[in-house]
Amino acid sequence: MSAASLEAQTTAGAEGLSAIRARPRQALIGFDFDGTLSPIVDDPAEARAHPGVAPALRRLAPLVGTIAVITGRPAATAVERGGFEGIENLLVLGQYGRERWENGVLEVPEPPPGVAEVRAKLPQILQNAPEGVTIEDKGLALAVHTRRAAEPQVALDRLRSIVAALAERTGLAVEPGRFVLELRPPGMDKGGALRALVAERGASSVLFGGDDLGDLAAFDAIEALRKEGVPGVKVCSSSDEVTAVAERADLVVDGPAGVASVIESLASELA
Repeated sequence: MSAASLEAQTTAGAEGLSAIRARPRQALIGFDFDGTLSPIVDDPAEARAHPGVAPALRRLAPLVGTIAVITGRPAATAVERGGFEGIENLLVLGQYGRERWENGVLEVPEPPPGVAEVRAKLPQILQNAPEGVTIEDKGLALAVHTRRAAEPQVALDRLRSIVAALAERTGLAVEPGRFVLELRPPGMDKGGALRALVAERGASSVLFGGDDLGDLAAFDAIEALRKEGVPGVKVCSSSDEVTAVAERADLVVDGPAGVASVIESLASELA
């Protein structure tokens, strides 16, 4: 994708890009991590940012007000696997905004008691789950992955009610995703994190890129901000597994490679 080809597919998205180009120092540029900056892999522990992402972010960061990564992963994990250390103007909001990494400083709150209970009970509950189902411990949340099962969607559907019942008993919320069910503390999502950061930074425009159902809350936030006079752009890192995000986006690109090209194009335009 060249700089000249970076065009939104909606009028509102075009207005958002124009606002970013007009006042880049007041712009907030945000992205999800998995599936957006990093390709989805069978083992979440093996996920790494697309090789074009970190160099493009290093080019773009000095040219805009703020770059943010808003992810369900722990913030420190996203920093390490994204290669974000040392990128100026970049902060990472982990665990849907509950954790914050900025300038090498990590802020992590104490997890609510329900998380410890889920950590203890989830392995027992999943004893009879299909082979290939795995648990990812994120510290403030736990995720059940079915991608490596023989029939990932069937396994996910089988476990949905079991995981929901455990969440209800422990006071946690269930966040569905691409062959994953995450149990996490309620009251925070990517939309709330994005809105809070826009207010904190006094951003006059915003862009957010995502690929999964959890990113729709950030899209909701952009649509609300538009009504309040803050232009915004919704970017989808497309996949065959989730179509709802593309249906809501102003700009659809081909996975993390396409997102890296968007970042590179913005950097070239603003340089």
